[in-house]
Amino acid sequence: MKTILGLSGSLRKASFNAGLLRAATELAPKDTRIEIGSIVEVPLYNGDVETAEGLPAAVLTLQSQLQAADGLLLVTPEYNNGIPGVFKNAIDWMSRGEGLKLFVGKPVAVIGASPGGFGTIMAQNHWLPVLRTLKCDLWTEGRLMVSRAGGLYDEAGNLTDDKTRAMLGDYITGFAASL
Repeated sequence: MKTILGLSGSLRKASFNAGLLRAATELAPKDTRIEIGSIVEVPLYNGDVETAEGLPAAVLTLQSQLQAADGLLLVTPEYNNGIPGVFKNAIDWMSRGEGLKLFVGKPVAVIGASPGGFGTIMAQNHWLPVLRTLKCDLWTEGRLMVSRAGGLYDEAGNLTDDKTRAMLGDYITGFAASL
């Protein structure tokens, strides 16, 4: 069984990106499991805290999940045409200590949903230098940017649009096949 660690860059439970990640778990191929990790408890990075206390428990959990995973799926919102600070912060923490080597060569895919008309194209592009620095193996065989997400989800943040679900299923199947 292949395992993909999925991380949503939004802290809201009913966010479009958390819903996109939940839908990905439902649409993954039978031989693939997407484990949803959480960045909610990851504190703001502070080198003094790291020196004094080591890595926070939430970061150690994410590192353990990443180590056990065959691939990483980043489901990114786009805030002000870029990467959400809370999401970048979580990846920065995860790369600390022994965490950096967990990213090297790890297959990574990036998707996202936005209420705007251009999806998350800018945020996805902003992830590129970060993923290059971490020496990840970025999967580029597909691209998924969900635009005008407001009409594609129910009130609880669940992806209900059949066309978008089909595209997501194809994307996840392609990524899983590359692992």
